[in-house]
Amino acid sequence: MKILVINSGSSSLKFQLFEMPAAKVLASGMVERIGIDGSEIHYKTATGKTSEKTQINDHTEALKKVTGLLLDSNHGVLQNVDEVGAVGHRVVHGGSKFTETTLVNDQVKKSIGELTALAPLHSPANLTGIEVAEKIFPETPQIVVFDTAFFQSIPQKAYQYAIPKELLEKEDIRQYGFHGTSHKYVSEKAIDFLKKTSNKYSKIISIHLGNGCSITAIKDGKAVDHSMGFSPANGLVMGTRAGDIDQSVLFYLMETLGYSAQEVNTLLNKESGMLGLTGYSDLRDIEAEAEKGNKTCQLALALNTYRIKKYIGAYAAALNGLDALIFTAGIGENSSKIREMTCAAMDFFGIALDPAKNELRESKIRGIHAENSAVQILIVPTNEELEIANQTFKLVNQL
Repeated sequence: MKILVINSGSSSLKFQLFEMPAAKVLASGMVERIGIDGSEIHYKTATGKTSEKTQINDHTEALKKVTGLLLDSNHGVLQNVDEVGAVGHRVVHGGSKFTETTLVNDQVKKSIGELTALAPLHSPANLTGIEVAEKIFPETPQIVVFDTAFFQSIPQKAYQYAIPKELLEKEDIRQYGFHGTSHKYVSEKAIDFLKKTSNKYSKIISIHLGNGCSITAIKDGKAVDHSMGFSPANGLVMGTRAGDIDQSVLFYLMETLGYSAQEVNTLLNKESGMLGLTGYSDLRDIEAEAEKGNKTCQLALALNTYRIKKYIGAYAAALNGLDALIFTAGIGENSSKIREMTCAAMDFFGIALDPAKNELRESKIRGIHAENSAVQILIVPTNEELEIANQTFKLVNQL
């Protein structure tokens, strides 16, 4: 069965076409910088790869472009859209309604739409991906895999907020957690990798760093705490999201500076983070500026990695120890600078990076820790698309 997986991020769209259950990748690619100057499309098959720079304004344009490539007479791998047996979608927020992989229908789409306010950068893109795919693949089952599902194992002492308990009981206001598909995939890969070389793999911290960033404490393969919360806006500094902030700042913005609630929402989700600190949302641009001596960008990198360090310390305490640290996703896998700054001066925790290993660029799971490091430091390439394909294939076979 051919399964097309669509992973719509806030400013990107990843896709892979799999032959299942062999997990053979027939085509893959990514549309980068959607809605940002310098959009690029990357497309790869067994016979070659192509790249194109063209302005892509939204996710509808991106998905239509991807479909055109898959059907292209020269580079395509499909004769017609009916060859696709199912389309699997990543959906960021499932709230309390969705705790497992789900077949799309009108009610599911309505519920995802109702959760948009909790994930304003992602849910609209996720829903658009589903709706456009339904038009392009009208006879094909659409399946959604929710990022929040992996965090069902987090105990109540960690997911409940210290606000009146009725807001949890009646309104489901609590921590949910995000990037769960990625954290699940890389933690399972890391555990398999560590079992071959070590008997210490129970206590893991997974750091997902992309345009969105999150960190998860994992005990015996199960999530026990996570940096994001009711929405994906909490925790680490991100591309355009502020992460942790004193809630009193929100009231000050509205009551003293005259911001509306919508303006505050936009500010925290789309105008803050690295963009708000530097004027750039892409870390590659920020690192390049920092190398040139841009003090603002240098400070932003220090601020960003300092936040990550604090969470590592907190989660090492929650786990009562630490066996391994995972870096994953676009920044985590590719930015040696962020990894270096994060692991610097962490010897108290037994974290010691090997500078030479850290600078190597290899697209495989590997250790980058020094020989004397008590904690193994791993780069684990994430593959949310394969995880989504596996779950999609499993559900379709049950229909």
